[in-house]
Amino acid sequence: MNMTILANARLVLPDEVIHGAVAFEEGRILSVDPGGAVPPGAVDCGGDLVMPGLIELHTDNLERHIQPRPRVDWPHQAAIIAHDAELASVGITTVFDALRVGSITSPDKAGYGEYARELATEILGLRDAGALRISHFLHLRAEICSETLVDEMARFGPEDRIGIVSLMDHTPGQRQFRDIGKLRDYVMGKRGLSDAEFDLHVASQQSLRARIGDLHEARAVEEARRYGAVLASHDDTTAGQVAASASHGVGFAEFPTTVEAARACRDKGIGVMMGAPNLIRGGSHSGNVAAHELAEMDLLDILSSDYVPSSLLSAALLLGDLWGDMARGIGTVTLAPARATGLADRGRIEAGVRADLIRVTRVGHAGALRGVWVRGQRVA
Repeated sequence: MNMTILANARLVLPDEVIHGAVAFEEGRILSVDPGGAVPPGAVDCGGDLVMPGLIELHTDNLERHIQPRPRVDWPHQAAIIAHDAELASVGITTVFDALRVGSITSPDKAGYGEYARELATEILGLRDAGALRISHFLHLRAEICSETLVDEMARFGPEDRIGIVSLMDHTPGQRQFRDIGKLRDYVMGKRGLSDAEFDLHVASQQSLRARIGDLHEARAVEEARRYGAVLASHDDTTAGQVAASASHGVGFAEFPTTVEAARACRDKGIGVMMGAPNLIRGGSHSGNVAAHELAEMDLLDILSSDYVPSSLLSAALLLGDLWGDMARGIGTVTLAPARATGLADRGRIEAGVRADLIRVTRVGHAGALRGVWVRGQRVA
């Protein structure tokens, strides 16, 4: 038999943590049994936490592997495999790989080219070949303030496992970049622009948004429907922006920048996702609202590791401690993201669902991974 039993564990269920055992076979959970018994052949977890595998909705980690340094392009297949292995090693068993669509190809030192279609094909090819350890979906980040968005999105279809389309408006002077000074520091440091080049970049971006931004936003919403993807907003700042997101049918909001926006999301029934690094660091590196403030105000639903994969587990444990409810804290990285993206077969420990599980030993306020299973197979 290929049955695996993780026994003498603290099982993190949707609404509670119990002492018990979980058995799984052929990729599915067979049973969840309370009590401290350790059946013959079972893994004695010694009181460790056993929880669903983590679900990551928005990560820039793959881009870091593909371009480890500015102007250094790494072979894509090797980068994808390394990215996949890194996520498995920190307990992420399902990922929505975030790929930018929409480029700036006109003369602009801060411009950027197209890459998403080629990279998506490579990810899906490796998945079909069985080369990846965890479950991969695509998340298209639709850059509203760009030149090529419509053409790039037309190259994708319902067959491409696109689970999320997020509306990204990085126009200088609003949302994440409403503080032009912080944008100046970021862009000039990353791209090596002079003051004059930065000023030209800001002017051209604002002009581009004024000319075709509304068209791009409408087309991105249409394409998300064509793919069958969940729509997400990004960096909502005002109640008015949240109202616009709601009119588009947005399901969850990525990183709202103010309490006003987070409250408006709650009023509209839009889930609020915040960055795990923000929570762990105690605040936003961009000067926006702190994740812990929203957590304390009961305005936080989902966590994303964003740019630090290992932060996802640590932040969920931190939330469990903060709320005094570990099941709720872990739910922000398991059940809540599964529900937000319509993944009914994972995100909880329950008979019949996928056996995506992780075993965690608490070390102070942090957690050390002791095992990762995807569809019942140990991958880390």
